This record gives sequence, structure tokens and C-alpha cells, in this order.
Amino acid sequence: MGLGLSFQKPMSKEMELLHLFPSVPRRTDVEAVLPQTNEAGALDGVRKARELCLQSSSWQPRYGEGTREQRILGPMAYLSGSGPTMDEEKSIICTVSSKRMLFAWDVQEGTMIWSSPVQQSSIMHLATLPQMHLAFTVDLKGAIKVWNCRDEDTLATLIMSQACLSLEAFLTKDGPFLMVGTCEGDIYTLTVPELKTVSKVNAFKYRVDLLYCSPDKRWIFASGTHECILPKVFFTECLLRPSEGRTPLSLSLPFSSCCRACWAPRRTNRVTLMFQRDALKKTGFTTLDLTTEGTGGRTFIQAREVASFLLPVHMESPIWMGVSDGNTIVFESGPYLFLVSISGHLLQRFEYHDKTICNLWVDSLHVLTTSVDDSLHVYMWEEEGRYPYLRSCCHLEHIGSDQTPSW
Repeated sequence: MGLGLSFQKPMSKEMELLHLFPSVPRRTDVEAVLPQTNEAGALDGVRKARELCLQSSSWQPRYGEGTREQRILGPMAYLSGSGPTMDEEKSIICTVSSKRMLFAWDVQEGTMIWSSPVQQSSIMHLATLPQMHLAFTVDLKGAIKVWNCRDEDTLATLIMSQACLSLEAFLTKDGPFLMVGTCEGDIYTLTVPELKTVSKVNAFKYRVDLLYCSPDKRWIFASGTHECILPKVFFTECLLRPSEGRTPLSLSLPFSSCCRACWAPRRTNRVTLMFQRDALKKTGFTTLDLTTEGTGGRTFIQAREVASFLLPVHMESPIWMGVSDGNTIVFESGPYLFLVSISGHLLQRFEYHDKTICNLWVDSLHVLTTSVDDSLHVYMWEEEGRYPYLRSCCHLEHIGSDQTPSW
């Protein structure tokens, strides 16, 4: 099967500078002014259940002093399901601590319900598979582990010979899989929970820092942050079942120095990239729609640029980003959280952390942020008008040496 490429720029101007950010965000601008409403359809029941859980917790935004025994500084993800068919009685979040431990938190109760033993090496990456209530971690020494977040022991452990820099877990019609990106440019596909190797594909000359599976499981976005690497979009099937001696079908996207990417949950062919350009390291975002067309035994992949913009030079460059419906982007900058359109128009700005936001996690229902001030904040997506918006729900902190967080 052959491969063709077509990359189309939008009819509008190439880049739209984000003008709407003031130099210094003001706390008075934090709160959203849009009315609240629940999304109709399949996600409505899920949102209502989550909202009731969050409202039942007494939120007291206090800032503790003294020694923190458990720090919420590392990666995080929801362990409970986000789909309407999942059991929504408990809303569970997994977090990684700088104390080399993995934690599970009951959001409704505001309590830690499980913790792993202290690991020999720092946990660097976390992925979850909510449909199976599983969490996956990889540490500095290349140990990949599978946790059910109930038992002390792991379900499986695999020691990799290469440093692992990215994880992505997903469920297909053929079963669950875990993809791992390594320092040598390889992408490993592993079975779940056994961690047996299904395939190994060399994707780049340099390390694979980013791996993201599209919501329909059709595409895998892969990239490194090295300036010489162009991101690639692979057909998932070609990584799950690579043909011997043949290069997996993929499309290179003309955006070097890509530092993050995210698929739109409800527009499965739309992906948004965050990148840096020129010597000033300006941060930009571009949104692309992917399509395929088969002609004469060849498969053509087309990428059409929908929108693109650059952040102001004076703005601190974000590290994390996420998307909602494909028309909005959420990212952090210092202690602030911003919601903008894909064209760069400011929609919302939040300041619920006193210090720099060090991690951001986004799905179709939630946005989670953690900060170096030992706090975690939970937002929920709401629908109203042209764009979705965020509603602040609750704030979780460690107070002193207490193992129980304060709400």
C-alpha cells in the first residue's frame, strides 16, 4: 500500500497573534461569567453524577504550613471511567508523589484510599486505563509496572533496556494495549496486563517523548521534542501489526520542536499541537484535521490546518496543554490556567494556585491541575453557546504532615 501526503494551509492569515492577554493576570478576572448548564446527551448523566459527588465534599481552601509528607507534584490521571457506561459512584484520581509513590484518591470523600510501596526509583510517567481500573507507571530505571490500585503488589513488571520517555494505554476491539516510547526512537506495543511485546517499530532517529492515541483508536501521534524531529501520525493498525521489511504508514507534520499534542475527544480526526519556533522560543498552537483517501491501491493522508496562533513573547511558555471539543485549548502559564479558542481568543483565566502549575491533565469531562504548592484543583467542562467553558469544582491540599488532604 502506497502513501501520499497533502498538507493544506487555512485560507485565513497564517498566524494570528494572541492579543488578548494582559501582561499581568488579575485575580478578579479568574471567575467565569458564563451561566452554568449541563451538556445534553450521553455525557449528561456522567456530569450530573460527578457534580453531586464533588458538591458533597466540603471545600475549605486552606494553605498548610510545615513539612509535607506526601507531595502531589508528579503526573496524574483519572482512574475511574469517564464514559456514560462506566460505574460513576466513585470518582478516583491517581497521582504520583515526589516520594516515589503512587496514590489513589477518592474525590468525593477527599481521602487517600490506596498507596503503593515506596519505589526504588522516581516515577516519571503515568497512564491509566479507566475501563479496566488499571494504572501504568515507568520509573527512571526503565521499570514499567501495572497496578490495580487495590493491592500492594503489581500485576506485572517489565524492565526495559532503554529509557522510557512516554506511555499511552488504550482499549481496542482486539483488547487493551500499552505503547511505550524510548530514548532510541523506538515504539514498543505491549499486551495488558501481561506486558508481553507485540511489536517494536523504530519511529525516529531521536527519542520518542510524546505518544497519544486518537479517541477512535485509529491514529497514533508520536513525536520527540528534538528540533530535528517532525511529528508523525501513524495508523494504529500498522503499529499493532507491522509488516516485516515495510515501513509503517505514517504522515510527517511540518512542525518541528513540537512539545505537546492532544486529540479532540469528540472530533476524532482533529489534533492540536503545541510547538516552539525561532530563537526566541515563541510558543504556538496549530490545529489540524486529518483525512485519508484510497486511490489506485495507494492510501493518501491529508492534513488540513484549521487554525494557528502564537503566544505573546512576554508570556511564560506553557509546558502542558489539552483540548475539549476541538475548538478550545487549555494550558498553564506560571500559576495561571488559560482557556482560549483555537484561533487564540482568550475565553477564561483562573488563578487557584499560589505557585507554578507543574502538571495538567484533561479529558472530556475534567481538567486537573497540580502545583508546587502541594495542591490539586479540579475543574469540569460545561457547555454554553459557541464554546465550552470550565467551572471550578474543588481544591485538594496537604496540610502539615496529615495524610488526609483538606478540601
